[in-house]
This record gives sequence, structure tokens and C-alpha cells, in this order.
Amino acid sequence: MFYHRTPFHSFAILGLIALAVYGLSCTTEASANEDPSVKKASLNPNGDSELALLMRAMYDDAAQMKAAIERGEQPAPSIDHEKMLTAHATEPEKAASETYQTWAQTYLQMVKALETGESEHAPELFQNVVNTCMGCHSDLCPGPKMRIQHLY
Repeated sequence: MFYHRTPFHSFAILGLIALAVYGLSCTTEASANEDPSVKKASLNPNGDSELALLMRAMYDDAAQMKAAIERGEQPAPSIDHEKMLTAHATEPEKAASETYQTWAQTYLQMVKALETGESEHAPELFQNVVNTCMGCHSDLCPGPKMRIQHLY
């Protein structure tokens, strides 16, 4: 038995090809305009603020410190967490608030204590760092709390 092609089949194939070409052209055009030295991890359709990107890097840094602790090593931050005091925020009024500034200073103190503390106390000190993240996000920006939970 022979397969009989109808005009609809030809149109459907042509349509799929057109969609594929369109999809690839959009991807290629967007990547051609991007600076390859800038790491993009945008989760926000309106773009991400400097602070949002920094906090994602802080999460990754915390995950690396947790892994170091689990291996019995002394954890050490690999990024400058103090940038959280000056990074441009999605909602600048929140970052300028006394609440944010207090949590940020507390967080930085907890990171410093973890970095300089004795390795035998590292698990408790790391918990203090994570608790500070959760406290701030409970007060100001609850969205990342589920992700932060993974650090416990």
C-alpha cells in the first residue's frame, strides 16, 4: 500500500520548518546581542537587578561552603558578600530600608564568623548564616525562601 500525500501534509511540513527556522533565528539573534562575559540567569521577565543576581551567586557560594563543611573542610566565601549593601535592587526602597540594612549587617557578621570560626563549629555557624537569609527573606522578599530551604 502506498502512502498518499495530501496538500495538508505539505502545508504541515512547511509550517513545521518555518517554526523551526523562526525559533532558531530568535535564539541566534538574542545570543548575538549578549555580552559573553556577562553571566545571565534571568528568572524575571522584566530583567534581574544587580542585587537579585548577586543573591543567586550568594546562594551558590553558600552551597559550596555547605559542601566544604560536609567534607570536614574550613568554609570560605568565594565572592564579596558585602556588595549586598550597594547593589542595585529590584525594589530600591526595600534595600534602603532599616530592616534590610539590619539584616544585611547581621548576615555579613554571620559570614565573617563562619569564615574565621573554628571548623568544629562550622555547622552551627553555617546554620546561623542560613537562618539570617531566611529571616530577611521572611521580612522583605519571601519568594526565595523555598530555595534557601535547600541549604539546611
